[in-house]
Amino acid sequence: MFLSVFDVFKIGIGPSSSHTMGPMTAANRFLDELLHGDWPRTRNAQPAAITASLHGSLAFTGIGHGTGKAVILGLLGQSPQTVDPDQMEALIAAVEASGTITPPGHKPYRFRPARDLVFDKKTPLPGHPNGLQFAAYDADGGLLLRRVYYSIGGGFVVSEAELDSVKSARPSDADVPYPFGNAIEMLDMANASGLSIAQMKRANEEASRSRTAVDTGIDGIWSAMSNCIDRGLAQDGIMPGGLNVKRRAKAIFAQLDAQWQRNEITPLMANDWLSIYAMAVNEENAAGGRVVTAPTNGAAGVIPAVLRYYLKFDATASAAGIRDYLLTAAAIGGIIKHNASISGAEVGCQGEVGSASAMAAAGLCAVMGGTPQQIENAAEIALEHHLGMTCDPVAGLVQIPCIERNAFGAVKAVTAASLAMKGDGTHAVPLDACIETMRQTGMDMSHKYKETSLAGLAVNVVAC
Repeated sequence: MFLSVFDVFKIGIGPSSSHTMGPMTAANRFLDELLHGDWPRTRNAQPAAITASLHGSLAFTGIGHGTGKAVILGLLGQSPQTVDPDQMEALIAAVEASGTITPPGHKPYRFRPARDLVFDKKTPLPGHPNGLQFAAYDADGGLLLRRVYYSIGGGFVVSEAELDSVKSARPSDADVPYPFGNAIEMLDMANASGLSIAQMKRANEEASRSRTAVDTGIDGIWSAMSNCIDRGLAQDGIMPGGLNVKRRAKAIFAQLDAQWQRNEITPLMANDWLSIYAMAVNEENAAGGRVVTAPTNGAAGVIPAVLRYYLKFDATASAAGIRDYLLTAAAIGGIIKHNASISGAEVGCQGEVGSASAMAAAGLCAVMGGTPQQIENAAEIALEHHLGMTCDPVAGLVQIPCIERNAFGAVKAVTAASLAMKGDGTHAVPLDACIETMRQTGMDMSHKYKETSLAGLAVNVVAC
């Protein structure tokens, strides 16, 4: 088990990595299975129709998260990395009108979204709260192939058969020089090697890629993140979905920028810049724009916001600092995902914005000169103060409370990094203990508070 920086940070589309990107990827996998999979084929039994069903959290909040649309796009052969957001609605409308899909390399299949795409709220699948199922039939309605997939958070998708192997995988099995699977192993390896966390993470990446490829890839990740901030700061209007939530980033940015140009420094300005960067990203995400999972779409604003903040306010900021920030953040994200979860449907928003805040705190502490012990402390502080956070999106949309929540996650990350830098790295609660607490808290949390929109703000803000 080795979670690359390019696995943690994936370029895709909004509004959800687990409910949009994951289902699109799962549909791609089913198409590939139809063409190349090892299943019984006969000359007279060729696939002629496809159906899909969504289960658990995907069923409960799938409409607000665009899951049904993602499945249709995936069955058309579109991928989260390359689909054109401006063309998505037209592609979906064509399928709805024709009742057929024709992915590249395939013959046409009957697929009538109103009948063949089911939001099944009554039948959860056993492996994970985000389950989906695809089936292919011949012209006479005979079942040819059925596959179950799980969207396990952050755009990661596993088949039913792969789920157990993913759960049992260990970092020590990976062919990398520093296969740390938890924070204490990470600190022990840093102490023994004399390397920083970013340097160890880089060495792991360079076990399978050249240094140039690693740098180019990380630079591409930051470019996509930065472009998302800029787009979010330039857009206004009402976000889709029916809540009539207004974009606010552009107007607030105009006020802040005017103050900045006049050199008017206020006590709130640092928080304001952090907040507006994060909100810009998550407004883009809510609108279905191009975003980077960090580690999820619902938490996509925290890490870019803190990095842009570092670039704006630290005169020593550099391209090397950007890479170290993202490498360090990815190292922490990998530990959290391996030992707990980054899925809101599995552990609530503590696993999304909480994880993102811990990753951002670690990255900022690293580029500010923090030791491995201080970096681990920063991550723990940020995560600790998100423990118990529920995922209760109003109307199943990634808007309320998600957009503002990213702003607070960014502010907490900077505060955590600052507190950690004031100490020597010793602290009462180890990061590993905090991660395990998050896992246990998530398991104990009612499913109503885990991305089902069955409780919390989702049922108390009915006026929206």
